[in-house]
Amino acid sequence: MRLLRYIGRRLVFVVPQLIGIIVVSFFLIKLIPGDPAVLMLGPNATSDSIAALRDQLGLTKPLYEQILIYLGNVSHGNLGKSWQTAGNVADDLLERFPATLELVTLSMLLALSIGIPLGTAAATRQRGAVRKLATYYGLLAGATPDFWLALVLVFVFYSVLHVVPPPLGRLDVVISTPHAVTGSILIDSLLTGDLTATWSALGHLLLPVLTLGLVSAGPIMKMTQSTMERTLASDFIRYADICGLPRHVVRRQAFRASLPAIITIVSVLYSYLIGGAVLVEIVFSWGGAGQYAVQGVLNADINPVLGFVISAALLSLVLYLVVDLLYFALDPRTRA
Repeated sequence: MRLLRYIGRRLVFVVPQLIGIIVVSFFLIKLIPGDPAVLMLGPNATSDSIAALRDQLGLTKPLYEQILIYLGNVSHGNLGKSWQTAGNVADDLLERFPATLELVTLSMLLALSIGIPLGTAAATRQRGAVRKLATYYGLLAGATPDFWLALVLVFVFYSVLHVVPPPLGRLDVVISTPHAVTGSILIDSLLTGDLTATWSALGHLLLPVLTLGLVSAGPIMKMTQSTMERTLASDFIRYADICGLPRHVVRRQAFRASLPAIITIVSVLYSYLIGGAVLVEIVFSWGGAGQYAVQGVLNADINPVLGFVISAALLSLVLYLVVDLLYFALDPRTRA
């Protein structure tokens, strides 16, 4: 019952948050210069045809009326149509979001495998090579733009060494896409037993995952190090040392006490990467949801942009709910 009440308190705020995100995003997107009617009809269109199309699209109505109509459509699962693809935005996002989630999830797993061990080691060693490595790596990861690192990796490993496939999508051109089950080419190729597609997908994933993983590992490492240092200096850890508990037991308890802060930074980074990985997607022609939204911004196609914002917001809200449940499991104070 405590868990259900805890979840219920969190769910109460989901709908107001989502409505607020949609309203703010709608008005901000309307500030983007460009007339969709002009772009859809081309430079040779007459003023009468442009005016007729604007009226058909509802662009002549007041903004408050436009947002109310859009909210009504969203409540029925209708995200509108994209004039670029001539398809439903919901279908376009369902096709493209698995590519983004595949990239972001694998990148986050790589970042965790680097950041947590390095941060833990740096926290338990006040001086030495590991401590210096953590310090310099944290500074370098925080100062390196992900798209610049992506271009450097492409130049070194593709242009110079020729050890990775060209940065053109998620599969080699000559390989057929496996039957869609989850939308992730890597998982789908494994499920269907297509090892050729599996190796091709791994080759195309290598550089973008390495790019985002190396950059994202920096904040995770710094958070792990700082929280572990504070925990190791706390009274209950000192008491455990005085009692003669083994060193590995003490460190495990310190790491468990640091987990809420680590989980928080991981959830924030994951939510950020859903939309923030767009430049890396463009470098590698990944065809994900972020790249789809940027094309909508450049072409004044607002439905894909709003659809992406809503989808990313929903994913983030679900992720934060999962984080709250992890807090509930890890921190006894939340169960009081």
